Amino acid sequence: MRVILAEDSTLLREGLARLLAEEGHEVVASVGDGDALVKAAAAHRPDVVVTDVRMPPTHTDEGLKAALEIRRTLPGVAVLVLSQYVEQRYAADLLGEHAGGVGYLLKDRVMQVEEFLDALRRVGQGGAAFDPEVVRRLLARTEHPLDVLTERERDVLAHMAEGHTNNAIAAKLHVSRSAVEKHVNSIFDKLRLSGEDGYSRRVLAILRYLRS
Repeated sequence: MRVILAEDSTLLREGLARLLAEEGHEVVASVGDGDALVKAAAAHRPDVVVTDVRMPPTHTDEGLKAALEIRRTLPGVAVLVLSQYVEQRYAADLLGEHAGGVGYLLKDRVMQVEEFLDALRRVGQGGAAFDPEVVRRLLARTEHPLDVLTERERDVLAHMAEGHTNNAIAAKLHVSRSAVEKHVNSIFDKLRLSGEDGYSRRVLAILRYLRS
């Protein structure tokens, strides 16, 4: 297959290129950042793109964003993402409605050469290859969003959704206000509502409850 490699670690990139060449694949381009990957994919139209998630300049999600762009503009190009971590939101976006020609492996799996090559083959043939840990995390996303809350915390949230203040909730549940405040803060933490984006955590929690 014709392959493009995108990895900011020169050592790993050259190692993968050598491995693929030895297996009879043609590495048509080897790049170190997301923008270069998108340009190379458009220029070479490879069979498969193998990309790291975190690359320059911010070392956050450039590789995944490039992969999503390639999936959008070049649907015939398969994508195999390598990562040190499971980026759940982007992994789900990458899968989207079409599971064919896409893979997501943790880098530890790359060290298992036969598993990596098998994943590359499957993705290149239009199949899928997802690391078991990625699958576990994606399945966890399908759980009910309020399952992480205790029964009492769900009661508190339900009263919040009805518009009651902490004092009113305390009276209805026959507990102290401080107990209610602890439950509310626990709800915020479990629903991962930081409030750092300028929105009211209470409103966001209520919206989450109503949507569920």
